Amino acid sequence: MKKPVSQPTTRRRHSQQFKDEALALAERVGVSVAARQLGLNENMLYTWRSKKQAKQEQGAVEQSLAVENARLKRQLAEQAEELAILKKAAAYFAKNQK
Repeated sequence: MKKPVSQPTTRRRHSQQFKDEALALAERVGVSVAARQLGLNENMLYTWRSKKQAKQEQGAVEQSLAVENARLKRQLAEQAEELAILKKAAAYFAKNQK
């Protein structure tokens, strides 16, 4: 006896807008209720939520790195300016000492 061949299921792709609205619904009514209403697996909502949180955390890290980078660039510019002043002063005193 042959096994019945099952049809491969196609993956559903959801837009980012659908995911955001589903997460907002899950926040209001709970994950299990939202999943039932939308015909989704609860794990899908949990996965979307954790990916969204990770993306937000990454944005915060990138922002703090940008602030630190700007601070370091200002510090480097100040040191370059101080070095230029010292070079001019050293050249001036070397010229006048002769």
